[in-house]
Amino acid sequence: MLVAQSPGTRENEAGRMFIGPSGKVLDDLLKEAGIDRGEIYMTNLVKCHLPHNRRPKEEEIRVCSHFLEREIEIVKPDTLVPLGYFSTKFLLEKYEVTTTGKFNEVYGKLIWTGEVRIYPLRHPAALLYDPALEESMKKNYAKLGVLNRECKWRSVCPMTIYYEEGKLDRKWIELYCRGDWLSCRRYQLEEQGIPHPDNMLPDGTIDKRLK
Repeated sequence: MLVAQSPGTRENEAGRMFIGPSGKVLDDLLKEAGIDRGEIYMTNLVKCHLPHNRRPKEEEIRVCSHFLEREIEIVKPDTLVPLGYFSTKFLLEKYEVTTTGKFNEVYGKLIWTGEVRIYPLRHPAALLYDPALEESMKKNYAKLGVLNRECKWRSVCPMTIYYEEGKLDRKWIELYCRGDWLSCRRYQLEEQGIPHPDNMLPDGTIDKRLK
């Protein structure tokens, strides 16, 4: 589920999301990721067009948020993808996720809340205002294609066995096996045909408790 900030002028008039300039950017980014719009549920944090495309006020977010929360209950997405500052801030606070460092460092980072995965991204409009962001945004959006399917090694991976036996925290499955498996150290070594111990975790560390 992609969660943008609010509808633009054209989107508000047409009742459709991302049909303006930022929509073209989004389509290009999704195409490179191998994702079709039809595979994604798209919605907004604030449901009404904001005059002069200004930032939403706290009261407007509060009034509209229950609509978004109901959408999440109905759709039950595997991954929530907030676009931009306000949507990201709202979802991180909703799921009580704390972050360290600069806020923009959370973009492109997969987060497991204990209930759902959150994958914050910059809003496509950011590229219209700052072309220098193109490389990083393409890289981060491309990860949507990875998150759209499980690791091909999952059924035979020791991590699956350990998890089913109750020995492994679910976060490893959600963040790697069903999440960003391309960044999994086990996946990388498997693809290179390099032997590695069964008790190596997806981040490359060894858990001596696993046997």
